[in-house]
Amino acid sequence: MIEPAVLKGFRDSLPCDEIPKRRLIRKLEDIFSLYGFSPIDTPALEYTSVLLGKGGGETDKQIFRFTDNGGREVAMRFDLTVPFARFTAGHANELSRPFKRYHINKVWRGENPQKGRYREFYQCDFDIVGVDNAYADWEILSTMAFCFRTIFEGDESAFRFHISHRGLFNSFLSHIGLSERSVDILRLVDKIRKIGRDEVHRQLAEIAADETKAGLILSFVSPVEGESFSHTLSRLTELAGGSCEASERLGEIYSLLCSEGIGELFTLDASITRGLDYYTGLVYETFLTGCPSIGSVCSGGRYNNLASLYTKENLPGVGSSIGLDRLLAALEDLKSPLLAQKQSADVLFVSEDKKASFAFESRIAGRLREKGIKCDIYPIQVKKMKSVYDYSDRNHIPMILIWNWKGEVSLKDTASQEVHSFGIADDEVITGEISDRIQRSSRIQA
Repeated sequence: MIEPAVLKGFRDSLPCDEIPKRRLIRKLEDIFSLYGFSPIDTPALEYTSVLLGKGGGETDKQIFRFTDNGGREVAMRFDLTVPFARFTAGHANELSRPFKRYHINKVWRGENPQKGRYREFYQCDFDIVGVDNAYADWEILSTMAFCFRTIFEGDESAFRFHISHRGLFNSFLSHIGLSERSVDILRLVDKIRKIGRDEVHRQLAEIAADETKAGLILSFVSPVEGESFSHTLSRLTELAGGSCEASERLGEIYSLLCSEGIGELFTLDASITRGLDYYTGLVYETFLTGCPSIGSVCSGGRYNNLASLYTKENLPGVGSSIGLDRLLAALEDLKSPLLAQKQSADVLFVSEDKKASFAFESRIAGRLREKGIKCDIYPIQVKKMKSVYDYSDRNHIPMILIWNWKGEVSLKDTASQEVHSFGIADDEVITGEISDRIQRSSRIQA
């Protein structure tokens, strides 16, 4: 016998987990479509040369890579952004400019597994390529806000977006004479929530070889409690030596956010740098107020040079990625109603007639499905109703439609145990009444 074991950092997904995940994915896809994003897909495997060196040294260590049967060096994608850059370069003549895409699929990283973080996980990406302006940056942020307002049913206190700009940070580092160490400093600051302020200060002092400059950097990335976005921007601009392209872009973006009425959802936070090296401008992360330990559940930024690795055409891009598994882990902790409904069907149709041919059940089920009601037929002859109840319970089906040997039909609510009998009626009456009762039930998922 082979042990049915699963690799560390990987996992199976049972229907009770997969059903709410798929519901969430459908909601996100609907939102992406509202903003005009089109779906794409890319292979799970890429040539190693496509992926290696694009995310930074730490990411390179986490890539699953091997030599295939043809002797080719291949690797599994660690995110959806780098393959997208390769995709846009390879299909440049087939895509519009700008090009807006979304992509929801699995990625792989050989990192240390923990709550909400696995070696195989889903990302939900949406990007705009071919334009570099404040409007495109704003549209990605606006899409993020729409997604999280939908997920939390309008409760805007449940989440917060932290945004910054790498260009402004680089201007500051240049102003204090540390521009040549910017990559190392940005990577280190990105870890401040993981390793703590004191450890970051210690390592900054080593990188800068100057205790005073390490203190200046920490001061730059430390928030001032109660400070508004505009005041933070003014303070950071002054620390960076005055107005620059990055500070002006942040001002434009914030103005657009305010014009939409969502400016209060965004905090200017200079400690947000993003660990991946391909980011060049605006960067952002999303935190849940009720579950801070889970970390960021949605992040991204502007990457203007990534596609230039694959084409001479100028293809600036900006995008965001929702970490679906981490978000679902947080929603589970928060007991989100979004995850409460896990039924595989709205109603289970079962016959108590041991001579039944399933003709009646299939006919009624077909009519219910035409009305948009998910109907499951219990596929075997019933000896004891306990097996039916066990089946409906395991599949979280809230209603059971029972046809007895007399030809009578009844509908049972599995939670309240209430039974409504329809007696003997024609197909139209049965489907009409059942449809009305099922659609009125608060336990039927939208």
